[in-house]
Amino acid sequence: MIVLDKSKYLKVRIALNEVGINNLFARAVVEGHVNGTVNVDNAENPTSFYVRHPYGMSLLFGVTTNQVFNSWLFAHALNLFRTRDRFEWLQAYPEKWNEQIATQWQEYLIKAEENTEGINTLVEVNTRVNFKFNKEKYLDFKNRLTPNDFDIVQADTRMFEQMKGTVIPGRFWDSADDFSKRAVAFSVLDGDMVACTAFSAFVIGQQLEIGIETADNYRGKGYAVGTCCALIDYCMENDYEPVWGCKLENTPSYLLAQKLGFEPTIYWPFYRLND
Repeated sequence: MIVLDKSKYLKVRIALNEVGINNLFARAVVEGHVNGTVNVDNAENPTSFYVRHPYGMSLLFGVTTNQVFNSWLFAHALNLFRTRDRFEWLQAYPEKWNEQIATQWQEYLIKAEENTEGINTLVEVNTRVNFKFNKEKYLDFKNRLTPNDFDIVQADTRMFEQMKGTVIPGRFWDSADDFSKRAVAFSVLDGDMVACTAFSAFVIGQQLEIGIETADNYRGKGYAVGTCCALIDYCMENDYEPVWGCKLENTPSYLLAQKLGFEPTIYWPFYRLND
């Protein structure tokens, strides 16, 4: 399938405006904030789109009836081309795409709660949750918080390079220099160890999507709440809308979001494409 040249991304940006689910990760690609790829059905007049962010998230949108594109999509989902060496998380919009996937991929789909054996040859169906920030709920929660007994510092490029884990700035920004120019993050340190970091995974216009990672040995200490509060406060002080999205199956993130004043608004299919 055609890989669209970056010089033609304007056509993708226009189509993205019609997508009614959180798509900041896709916009980060097409607006040149991070190096990703865009596959389309036609280079000059694209109508079907597949945007991939290097973190491992992808967005499918546009016309659902292009059979050549749909055949490529099916092969990509099952990794028949062997071009993917790690799993990928796919969202599709509008709902017609999800209906088509449910029908055409039926024998290759398995619900997350049924995949107890971790079958790697099927597409696992999870749920992605979009949230809306409620400032009043957040401020009420923060006013009831016990003051932190740990220090929170604004992260720099040195911390960018030291952060370990899955949801870390290094997987959302192309370089430490790019991160320092476009992003913001707050961390809790234990000596030279980065124990927890809340950071801007995507900044598009006046929207800032929050990423959060706590190192295994430091969980349960309130670090995630503290660093997220620091980042949310930064958003409010600088006229950004804080944005949160996560898997419904990621219970800690789902509950943390609501504790911080984020209210669930959309529940949407989230497909895990295996390697």
